[in-house]
Amino acid sequence: MKTAVYPGSFDPITLGHVNIIERAVDMFDSLVVLLATNPGKQSLFGAEENIEMIREATSAWPQVTIDQTGGLLVDYARKHNIHHAVRGLRAVTDFDAEFSMALTNRSMWEEFDTVYLMTSAEYMYLRSSTVKQIAEYGGDVSKFVPAHVDERLRRKFS
Repeated sequence: MKTAVYPGSFDPITLGHVNIIERAVDMFDSLVVLLATNPGKQSLFGAEENIEMIREATSAWPQVTIDQTGGLLVDYARKHNIHHAVRGLRAVTDFDAEFSMALTNRSMWEEFDTVYLMTSAEYMYLRSSTVKQIAEYGGDVSKFVPAHVDERLRRKFS
């Protein structure tokens, strides 16, 4: 059985993330959506809130599980015997950082590979940080995030 891990901060999960998940579940038998907490990054939502939103956004796929880590992706993957990471690429500007990260992970564990999925054109510009900024100023983010995330953003900024 082939399992992959899709790591990210998902703060909050967007329709771009959901698009990558939907396509990844067609490629792998199971997918772990991994909330990777970064102490150097200020999160709008707490880990538990983000996990709840991810769980609701992925409820249509029984082969998706949600987990979290505060450590290195490659350590998590090795511990859980996962040999593939899924990453989304929006534009060529993402490629440098993603390529460097993939090579670094591979150098730490030769059995670990990264699979890149190009995001659908409608989400190429979409970033969680942009969604948060729009929501903070009262803008409509309903076409960028699942409905339950839109509702949480409205409550957060009301």
